[in-house]
Amino acid sequence: MTNRQTARARASLITSMCIWGTIGLVRRYLPVPSGFLAMMRGLAGAAFLLLLVYLRGKTLSRSAIRANGWRLAISGAMIGFNWILLFEAYRFTTVAIAELCYYMAPVFILIAAPFLLHERLTLRKILCVSAALLGMALVSDVFHSASVAAGQWRGILLGLAAAVLYAAVVLLNKQIHDIGAYDKTIVQLASGGAVLIPYVLLTEDLSTVAFTPTTIALLLVICLIHTGLAYALYFGSMDALPAHTLALLGYLDPVLAILLSALLLREPMAPLQVVGALLILCSAVVAELPVEKTDI
Repeated sequence: MTNRQTARARASLITSMCIWGTIGLVRRYLPVPSGFLAMMRGLAGAAFLLLLVYLRGKTLSRSAIRANGWRLAISGAMIGFNWILLFEAYRFTTVAIAELCYYMAPVFILIAAPFLLHERLTLRKILCVSAALLGMALVSDVFHSASVAAGQWRGILLGLAAAVLYAAVVLLNKQIHDIGAYDKTIVQLASGGAVLIPYVLLTEDLSTVAFTPTTIALLLVICLIHTGLAYALYFGSMDALPAHTLALLGYLDPVLAILLSALLLREPMAPLQVVGALLILCSAVVAELPVEKTDI
């Protein structure tokens, strides 16, 4: 792998993270139900990636998909409902707080890993979990709970629920083997979108939505740019970069979302909430650092 190829892969990864970091901003101005948005994102994203695969002269591995069929279907459904929870969280709290709640997912994985994956819970991981939980308490302003509106609490709980569901997807993905990244993601996105079709038909009234040119344009941005293009860039960088680089640069997403929340949406954060945000992000980054032999 040449330096030029590595640099190109790093640029692709950073671009994908920056795209994902703006999804909360776009969602703010998109007046469609969360279930419908998640359904369209899954179906359109799968179609985009499938087209990309065939344009490259490749095909999906049917044997690999069959071998992991039920895991792909379940994880895909969880991805769909995870998006609904996150999109709803954006509605009830600030983009920054919703993102920070969502990025508690690595902490939930650290907590579950010793029980589900039989991984060793080191002192470093315990400290990271403790710091992140304290940070979450500060971000949610639990120490001044009387001042937190009911809607704000609803947004926080929805964001945390999305994080739990995303953590479950990551843990289930560890049981999916011998399948390419594109194959796996295409099936998961398609499964998530398909599962949400009856949910949308039964629970959401689209007759009240005004599909103006602006609404359609923003919907296409989330479906094609935030899903199809961003996933393509992300997977295009995977083979050229080490795992810890992928993990650490992944935190550009919430950092950008927080900055946009403050600078463009003018969503305030109290000083203690800023401290909490730093605790969550720093603990997650430290937890992703390569494990040393002396780690305890």
